[in-house]
Amino acid sequence: MEPLQRSESREFVEALARGIEVIRAFDTMHMAMSVSEVASRTGLARPTARRLLITLEHLGYVRLVDGVYTLTARTLELGTAYISSLGVWDLARPHMQALVEQTRESSSMSQLDGSDVVYVARVAVPKIIALSVTIGTRFPAVATSMGRVLLASLDDDALSVVLDTPSASGIVPRVQPDRVELDAVLAAVREQGWAMSDEQLSVGIRSVAVPVAGPGGVVTAAMNVTTHAAETSVERLLGEHLPLLLEAASAIGDEWSHLARLPSVLMGSSGSTGVGRDQR
Repeated sequence: MEPLQRSESREFVEALARGIEVIRAFDTMHMAMSVSEVASRTGLARPTARRLLITLEHLGYVRLVDGVYTLTARTLELGTAYISSLGVWDLARPHMQALVEQTRESSSMSQLDGSDVVYVARVAVPKIIALSVTIGTRFPAVATSMGRVLLASLDDDALSVVLDTPSASGIVPRVQPDRVELDAVLAAVREQGWAMSDEQLSVGIRSVAVPVAGPGGVVTAAMNVTTHAAETSVERLLGEHLPLLLEAASAIGDEWSHLARLPSVLMGSSGSTGVGRDQR
């Protein structure tokens, strides 16, 4: 587990950082852990880990059964609150569903977090691929089509900061380009307006992605179509699926921009996307 960055600031709350580390210690390989296992995963002293787990249990974020702790569904609130505040999913869902119906391939939307892409929306078809993908899944951006689209939207300084950030995904891609190679790839992405990853993340995964521009034309997310390389050729991916993907992403961006211009008073609490409030 990648440790959280600490700060020397007097305003930094160490106890909060430790609590977050405890939550992050749980993953698909460590779904149920004892106090000692949590302490080992986080590097915390056992008494400290125990107090934090008891606190999280009282708050409803972990559950203790037969001496081991597991996360509860309440932890989803921490991530879905961020997604809901953007309103991306509500806007994107019908367009992504229509795209999947047309292509009969999965489509996802992601955003950049450090040097990783994080999946924030997905409409999947029942196909077996090498890597499991759900909301919140992280992959190294340099090896994914969506990651390359998002990296291409950054200026040189921001790109350097992102690339210097260690990946927290736990996935080692098949292809890891150096900076010179990556700069050439990103230059092409900027010129053509889309990116492809052809089995560069993992064997059998071929995808194409395009940017999704939010208010002001700022690239806020990326959206893709993912296929199995043995079933879908590059020619079909680019010739048939890419035009449909571009159309869907453009429609999402247009709706997002139009919604951002609406006065927040017109948006009820049940239907609010958060975009109008934050971007007006």
